[in-house]
Amino acid sequence: MNGSAQGHIVDVVSGQIVMGSIYWENGRIVSIQAHHTENTDWIVPGLVDAHVHIESSMLVPTEFARLAVVHGTVASVSDPHEIANVCGLEGVDFMIENAKKSPFYFNFGAPSCVPATAFETSGALLGPAEVRKLLERPEIRYLTEMMNYPGVLMGNPEVLKKLAHAKELGKPIDGHAPGLRGSQAKAYADAGISTDHECATIEEAIDKLECGMYILIREGSAAKNFDELIDLIDTWPHRLMFCSDDKHPDDLVKGHLDALLRRGAAKGKDMMALLRACTLHPVRHYGLDNGLLQPGDPADLVVMSDPKNWQAKDTYIAGVHVASNGKCLIPRLPDPIKPINRFNCQAINPAQLAVAYPAGTIPAIGILEGQIITNKVDFEHSGGLFHAQTSNDLLKIAVINRYHPTPPAVAVVHGSGLRQGAIASTVAHDSHNIIAMGCNDIDLCAAINALVQAQGGIAAACGNEQFVMPLPVAGLMSMDPGHEVAYQYEKIDQWVKEILGCGLAAPYMTLSFLALLVIPKLKLSDKGLFDGEKFAFVNIGH
Repeated sequence: MNGSAQGHIVDVVSGQIVMGSIYWENGRIVSIQAHHTENTDWIVPGLVDAHVHIESSMLVPTEFARLAVVHGTVASVSDPHEIANVCGLEGVDFMIENAKKSPFYFNFGAPSCVPATAFETSGALLGPAEVRKLLERPEIRYLTEMMNYPGVLMGNPEVLKKLAHAKELGKPIDGHAPGLRGSQAKAYADAGISTDHECATIEEAIDKLECGMYILIREGSAAKNFDELIDLIDTWPHRLMFCSDDKHPDDLVKGHLDALLRRGAAKGKDMMALLRACTLHPVRHYGLDNGLLQPGDPADLVVMSDPKNWQAKDTYIAGVHVASNGKCLIPRLPDPIKPINRFNCQAINPAQLAVAYPAGTIPAIGILEGQIITNKVDFEHSGGLFHAQTSNDLLKIAVINRYHPTPPAVAVVHGSGLRQGAIASTVAHDSHNIIAMGCNDIDLCAAINALVQAQGGIAAACGNEQFVMPLPVAGLMSMDPGHEVAYQYEKIDQWVKEILGCGLAAPYMTLSFLALLVIPKLKLSDKGLFDGEKFAFVNIGH
C-alpha cells in the first residue's frame, strides 16, 4: 500500500498540472513534489461513473469492478433499482454485501420507485418507510432517480414523503425526467431533485441547468447522448458529470469513462473540464470517499497516456495496484455466490400470443436507434388477428408477468429490423418481467419458454435453433467471470444481428427499455400498451 508515481500530476481541485512525483503510504497520499521528470505519463484521480445500474452489465458488483478498473474507473454511484424491483430489500442487501468484497468504491442509493409505476407488476414494493430505513444506513449515499416525475409535479403524498426523508437526512436526490422543460422542470428541481441523466437535447439540458440541476451526460449501450450534449462543457463545465446508466458486458470490456475522455479530447474540449466531470463533480456532489489527488486523500489514481489517447496504464485504489496495461489485478472471489431470484412463471403456447385488432389505424411502438424514448408509429390493419409483417418491420412484442401466472400482454413494434426468429429477455426495465419480440408466434413462444426453464436470462430462437444465456441472480446477473459473460453475450448478440437480421446496435438493451413505462412515448407492460406522455393505457379494442 506504499508507492509512488511520476509524470504530469493533474489537480482537478485547483486546476493546476504539476510535473513531479506523488507518494503514498498506508494507502494515503503523503506528499506531492514538483520536479522535472522524463516520465511523460499523466496521473489523474480515479474515474467515477456518476450513475449506473450495475445489474445492466449482467455482472455482480465484484465482477463489474474487475472490468471497470482496467479503464481507470475506481468508483460508481450505483442505483440498485433493478434488483430491488425483483427482490426488494433482499436485493439491495445482496448488492451491498457482494460489493464489500471488492476494493472498488460502490456507492449505492435507496431506490425511490419500486415499483416504477402502478401500471406494471414488479416483485417488490418499497414504500416511504422502507426507503427511510435504507437512507438511514451510512452506506446508502443518496435517493436514487425519482422516475415518478408526474408524482412530483402533482404532489403525490408517498413521493413527497420519500423526498422529505432524503432532505431531512441530508442525502442528495437523483432525477429522471425525460422531456421536462420550462416551469415543469423548475417545479421538479424545486422539489429538491439535483440531477438528471435523461436529457436528449441541448435545449432540454439548458432548461434544467438553469434550474440549478447537474446534467449527467449519458453514454450507455442503448442510450447515447454524448455527441448531442458534450458542447455543454464549453458553457456549463461546472454542472456536468459523465455516466453510463446501463452498459452491457461486451461494451464494458471495450471501454468506460476513458472512452468519453478520448472522444471529448478528439472534439477539442478542455481537458480539465472533461476530467472534472468524471472526478471532482461526482465526488463533491455525492460526498464520496474516493480521493482527488490531495494530500491525505486515499491514493486513488490512474496513470494514463497523453491527453489525446487517455489509455489507462495503471489503476490504484487506496494505494493498491488493481489494474495494469489492460489486465485486472483484483483476484476473482474464490467462494461461489449464492444467487437470489423471484420467478413464478409457467410456459406458454403460441395460441396465447394471438391478438386481434379492429379494422383501421393501429398504434405500434416505434424504436429509435440510440435512444430509450420511442415513437408512436401508426399502421393500417384490415381487422382480425394480427400477424407479423417483416416486410413492413411490424413485429409482435409480448410481456409476460414472471411473478404471477397471467395472460401475456401483446402489442406491435416497429424498427427492430428482425427478418426471422425471436429474442427474449428477463432484463426488462423496470419490473423485469419477460419481454420478447419476434417474427412469428412459434419462435416467440420458444424464446419465452427458454427463459421460463432457465428462470431468467436472455434468449433467441429461430426454427430448431435456440441460444440461452442464463442470468441466475434475479434474472439480471450472471455469476460467471466478467470476460466469460461478455463473450457469451457477444456470441448471442452477433447471432441475433447476423442470422436473425436485427439492425439495432444493442438489440437486448433496446428490447429491455421497451417495457420502461416512465419513458415516452409508447411502451408495453405486463398489463398492456402504455402511453408514457398521457401516463395511461392505450385502448385500441380487441
